[in-house]
Amino acid sequence: MVRFENVGMRYGPGPEVLRDVTFVLEAGSFTFLTGPSGAGKSTLLKLMFLAEPPSRGLVNLFGNDLATTKRSAFAALRRRIGVVFQDFRLLDHLSAFDNVALPLRLAGGKPDDYTQDVEELLGWVGLGDRMHAKPPTLSGGEQQRVAIARAVVARPDLLLADEPTGNVDAEIGQRLIRLFGELNRLGTTVLIATHDRSLIENARAREIRLVDGRLVEMRAGRT
Repeated sequence: MVRFENVGMRYGPGPEVLRDVTFVLEAGSFTFLTGPSGAGKSTLLKLMFLAEPPSRGLVNLFGNDLATTKRSAFAALRRRIGVVFQDFRLLDHLSAFDNVALPLRLAGGKPDDYTQDVEELLGWVGLGDRMHAKPPTLSGGEQQRVAIARAVVARPDLLLADEPTGNVDAEIGQRLIRLFGELNRLGTTVLIATHDRSLIENARAREIRLVDGRLVEMRAGRT
């Protein structure tokens, strides 16, 4: 599903943010990405959802070597990826419902086909009574849940989540992890960047850790 080999990343003339990063995410796997602030977690996710090219090394996504893949093909690759951003990136002029439904609309779906799914998903993340509210009227935690629902609604092949429980309480956080787990059981490969040790210990999934830009395998997942 995802393969990095000796990947390095730097911004401008400064030192490398990522150094000789090598790892594989197998199809259908569930992985936590950990590390202190500034270790490069968000940068690694950017490389995975094609927001940035690496400075060096090989990145292979869905069997495509990105160094030789035409840029015109990137849009199709991105449609296979769901991303939960730390800054949410919701559209303020759209309701919570319409923000979540947007990936389905862009893929050509009709409201009659997806309305029930979107409403059920918003109910699952605790926003059934807020689906017609627009982002500026929602709290940070509510916006985060909308962003998570938008990322998973199309059942992507790969889900990348950057601190997805950072603005919600522990109960909602566990509910969201169960949602990610269910998506994983349906076949989605999941990578979650987090500082929340309780999530990691309860899930007992694989953990990889960035330290000073280098990746360390901390723990394998369930056997």
